[in-house]
Amino acid sequence: MSMKNKLNRMKRHLQSKPSEAPQEEGIGERIPKHQDSPPASIPNLGEWEEYGVTPYFANGEYCLIREVEYDLNYKHGRYRLGDLLPVMDKWQESGVEHPLSAKGHQAKDLFFFDTETTGLSGGTGTTIFLLGYARVLRDKVIVRQHLLPGPGNEVALYQSFLEEVDYTTLVTYNGKAFDWPQVKTRHTLIREHVPKLPAFGHYDLLHASRRLWKNKLESVRLANVEKEILEIERQDDIPGFLAPMIYFDFVKTHEMQGIKGVMKHNEWDVLTLITLYAHLSSLLLVDNKQRDKMEEYEIGRWYDVLGEKEAAKALYTNISDSSPPATFNLGMLKKKEQNYKEAKILFQKCFADENNLYKETAGIEIAKILEHKEKDYTLALFYAEKSLEFYKSSNNKTSKNKSAMLADFEKRIKRLKNKSRN
Repeated sequence: MSMKNKLNRMKRHLQSKPSEAPQEEGIGERIPKHQDSPPASIPNLGEWEEYGVTPYFANGEYCLIREVEYDLNYKHGRYRLGDLLPVMDKWQESGVEHPLSAKGHQAKDLFFFDTETTGLSGGTGTTIFLLGYARVLRDKVIVRQHLLPGPGNEVALYQSFLEEVDYTTLVTYNGKAFDWPQVKTRHTLIREHVPKLPAFGHYDLLHASRRLWKNKLESVRLANVEKEILEIERQDDIPGFLAPMIYFDFVKTHEMQGIKGVMKHNEWDVLTLITLYAHLSSLLLVDNKQRDKMEEYEIGRWYDVLGEKEAAKALYTNISDSSPPATFNLGMLKKKEQNYKEAKILFQKCFADENNLYKETAGIEIAKILEHKEKDYTLALFYAEKSLEFYKSSNNKTSKNKSAMLADFEKRIKRLKNKSRN
């Protein structure tokens, strides 16, 4: 299908207008219509206004601001937008520390943010032409977009974005590596003319998605996550890689249909961030019963790394009957608590499991407990020698650590043989 025909099919999706619902204090502020004298003319101003767009003027420049409101019951894939609110309440009751925890925040504090740029390489040669974000209030969701109409208008773009926005925590997808560094780069070029960039917290959902689903999904690109995990099916969406070409055409011709499609793509992106954060948060809550085995293990491991040992133990215990890695990690937590009896039982369970590809790691832990805690050198030697056999016959060893591992086995076995003779 040609680009022209695809854009024609999208017309019915590009007519959403902001509702006339009253604004909540402090959020979704009135869009200022001007600060300076407006330019002589804005191409297609009437059509822009029909699309819910208001011009913003500053420093002899202008940008375009679009605002759309959604009901909390609006369903975006498998979730309603309002499903974020009960998840936020559950975070307040949670006793664990986590990088994605919203404890101490209200839903309105979260700033679901995404950009569209003229390239993916970053740096001063790449321009942000669309800043989009969403806020979840008690009675609605507000999506606002700031569009750069062409070169020479960045002061107006960032002035409008920074002076009216009051946010505490960004929620992005790869925003730490791309979106916000790019904002900082462009801001540096005009920093004498616009407000400072504020300090804020940042939830980057790419890292969580990669941790949970890298072995489940072919790719953890946002488009793939929203389709496979959130069950979002976009109709007549413009692929993100076409956005720069469409924007350059818009700057040259002022043709609006294509750029409206890019704005709709960005709008869907920020709505997806709302539902993805709600979904990830729900999975991270320890008492959740909807995780699959892989999610249970990865989240348990995440809490383990963070030092949230009780949460990690609870999740490992849920799947220890069917997951050798969870059984082993649970044993390691028991060992750190100096509960060597239970630790040894878990390691033995792991050692005996035919599905365990790393039997040697469990065997060595058993040998350590037998040697240093129970002083049973003969049995410790048995486990050490069996572990060496498993290691030599497995396909898991790599040339990088093979020699060090073999040296460690041989040293341990030699020591245990000496102890056994005495």
